[in-house]
Order: sequence, then C-alpha cells, then structure tokens
Amino acid sequence: MSFDRRTRIEHMRTADRSRERRNRVLAISLSVLVVAGLVGFGSYLVLDKSEASAKEPDVRAEDAKAPEADRKKPADGPIEGLKTWDAKKLTRNHVSTPVTYPMKPPVGGDHNPVWMNCDGEVYEKAIPDVNAVHSLEHGSVWVTYTDKASDADVAELAERVGRTPYSLMSPYEGQAGAIMLSAWGNQVTVDGAEDPRVDQFFTKFVQGAQTPEPGAACTGGLGAS
Repeated sequence: MSFDRRTRIEHMRTADRSRERRNRVLAISLSVLVVAGLVGFGSYLVLDKSEASAKEPDVRAEDAKAPEADRKKPADGPIEGLKTWDAKKLTRNHVSTPVTYPMKPPVGGDHNPVWMNCDGEVYEKAIPDVNAVHSLEHGSVWVTYTDKASDADVAELAERVGRTPYSLMSPYEGQAGAIMLSAWGNQVTVDGAEDPRVDQFFTKFVQGAQTPEPGAACTGGLGAS
C-alpha cells in the first residue's frame, strides 16, 4: 500500500473519530437540557400548587369578613312552621260588636270598620283584635310578643317594624309563643328577632299575595290611646 493511500485512510479515521466525539457531546448536551427542563417544570408545578394552597385561607378569610347581612339573607322557599288558614273561610264583614276568633292572635275574620294604624306603628300596650284584623286585611304584618320575649328581641323587632310601612307591633298576652308574626290567613312563631323566618315573613306577606285589599290605607285609623 502506498504512503499516500495510508495517509488518506488515517485522515478518514481521524475524521470519523472527531464526528463520533461531536455526536457524543451533542447527545449529552441535549440530555442535560431535557433533564433541566423537566426539573424546572416540576418545580413550577410545586410552586404553583403551594401558592394556590396559600391563597385558600385568604379566600376563606375574605368570606368570613363578608357583611353579616349578606350571609344571612332570607332563603327562598317555604317558611318553616308556617300555619295557614283558608282565605275563603275567613269572613270579612264589618261589625261593631265583639268577635271571638278561633286563633290567637287572629289572622282574619269579621272585624271593626276602623283599622289600627299600621304604617310602622309600635304600640306599647295591647290593641283590640277587631281593629288589628282590619289592618291585616289591608296587607299588614302584625308582630306580637309576650313578657317571655327578651328586651333585646323586642327592641330589634320594634326597630324593624318602625321602618316598615304596612306593619305594626304590640304586646299580646295569651298567645302560644313568645314572639309571633301574623298576616291575613298566615302565622308563624319565631325563636327571636334574629330568626331568619322574620325576614322571610316580612318579605312574603307585607302587601303580599294574601292581601284581600292591597293598597288600602294604613293611616287615618285608630292609633294609640
């Protein structure tokens, strides 16, 4: 074999070895980049999840700071414990004689021609049934309480009635519950001023669908003596 040929073969082998080394270096570099990318992505997921977990208590804290009124909005649906009477059986005659009602406080029936003023009226003494029933006919809600009701509950309910047209409030001895709410043909006993059924009852029955004479006057009637 000639010298020139041996030289060319040696150069070719040297070139092949150089290409192999470059390929190995390139493969190793790519592997390092892939591993680094996977490690970086994994770290991002861990950090992202940690940040999300850290934010959850903050969200719960913000919910806890929401105004109490927003968290205690009356629920839609039926009023628990509500008693109802057939409106067709509640007579509506005007009478000037005493009337014996089958329920206390009464939720309808014959009544005096003069209504109790019910434009947010808070009466400190008991009022006549026959006049209060006429107020219910006009779409009012009547809040009644006994001496078993707490002073705080009475004060809070009085504030609620005082800012609500077509409502009235008075003490009522002899009723079944310490605090009761009545509208024409409807009645419920509540546990206190904070009972959510108070809001439900006012929302549903102040000038509600049960009203025999919607829009009738709540002033110009009988007031506190």
